[in-house]
Amino acid sequence: MNPAQSSSIAVTDELARFAAALDWETVPPHVQAIMPVLMIDMFRAAAVGSDKPWTRAVGQAFGSASGADCASLLYAGRRVEAGRAAFINGTAAGGLDWDDSHVAAIIHPGVCTWPAALAAAEIAGASGRELLTAVLAGYEVAIRVGMSIQPEHSLRGFQGTPTCGALGAAVACARLFRLPAERLRDALGIAATFACGLSQFFVSGSDIKRFHAGKAAANGIEAALLARAGLTGPRDAIEGSQGFGRAFSDRFDPSTAVKDLGRHFPTEWVSLKPHAGSVRMQAAIEGAAMLARAGARVEQVASMELGVHGAMMSKLAANRPVDYQQAQLSTPFAAAMAVALAPGREGPLTLSVDDFEQYLDDPAIRDLSARTRCVVDARVEALTTAEAVPARVTITMKDGSRVEQFVEHPKGCPRNPITADEVVQRFAAIAAPRFGAGPVDAWLEQARHPERLASVAPLFSLRG
Repeated sequence: MNPAQSSSIAVTDELARFAAALDWETVPPHVQAIMPVLMIDMFRAAAVGSDKPWTRAVGQAFGSASGADCASLLYAGRRVEAGRAAFINGTAAGGLDWDDSHVAAIIHPGVCTWPAALAAAEIAGASGRELLTAVLAGYEVAIRVGMSIQPEHSLRGFQGTPTCGALGAAVACARLFRLPAERLRDALGIAATFACGLSQFFVSGSDIKRFHAGKAAANGIEAALLARAGLTGPRDAIEGSQGFGRAFSDRFDPSTAVKDLGRHFPTEWVSLKPHAGSVRMQAAIEGAAMLARAGARVEQVASMELGVHGAMMSKLAANRPVDYQQAQLSTPFAAAMAVALAPGREGPLTLSVDDFEQYLDDPAIRDLSARTRCVVDARVEALTTAEAVPARVTITMKDGSRVEQFVEHPKGCPRNPITADEVVQRFAAIAAPRFGAGPVDAWLEQARHPERLASVAPLFSLRG
């Protein structure tokens, strides 16, 4: 298609009309069941991230304002202007790299959409059912637009979470403000021009990725507020000749964004992460841990080779991270951590954000990471799907022997999910020491069935 021409598919309008008309009662039961799980997982991430340095810094910058449209800060017991609440809460949840992920769309939809939608739901006095419906609409839009522009979007240096995530957040908020389809389309158009987010952090480190989700959440709710106030966005903001799709990708496919819209829900392909790093690293971490527990001790390893998908080579293959943000995006470093830590831990290995910070300068782990290389693996590429990225881990021991592990469906992907009960358990494990077992149990009773809530107020009951 000539880039000077608009698509014949009215993507922006179709997505807006879908979101405005979505009826919770018509959503397939298995998709309905996913949404509370994704919400609890976002709250878990925010519980960990709410007291991290980057969240405190954003809070200091944006946490003092107040006004008519105010919303709650998670776990803080205070309210600020809604856009700032979305920014701070999105940073708390998204700054950890321990968020939900959609492999094909290359996006973390939950940490953009939930924080914005929770703020909008407070403003609008929305019910739990309205929240779930709006967030599902937001996930669908963010994921579908992401799939229509990836992987070229990422290869050009953009991160899909703050770009596509802003669209999903805007749709969710506009739906909660009960805007008609035409105004919802305006919110989508305004969010499209707000969209931003570069990937230079993969190369140079820095803190910017820590608040990308927060910025997307803020952009989304602000776009919806502007649309509610009567401002307009281009009716073809996504598919137009100068629109989002062509601005952000050389291979924008508008048909992908609307294929089976309302009949198939790619939200069901969302993965949850056992480990606080890229979703594409999870299989390599799992394979390395399995080999370590089978006897490959870190002091006995001569080298490690990771067979990965070619798309990982430019951003996730560096083996000498300069800060712990880069460490969380280094497949060699994460695999080296797994080899070093798995034998000494009981139960399934979990690499937390605190582990990456604690072991960033560990001599044995850094040494093994430097002796670990990523290579493109044909089998991995052949078996990669919209749901999961496999990995091969081959360890050469100092005595010359070799051991190998292939992981096709890593824990957390839709075919090998972190179950609803496991999500609840890991939330409780993090939250109970901070808030107390009783309040956490009471919160989970509400959060497991948010469709029963007359308002979202009970979701903000944990404080401290």
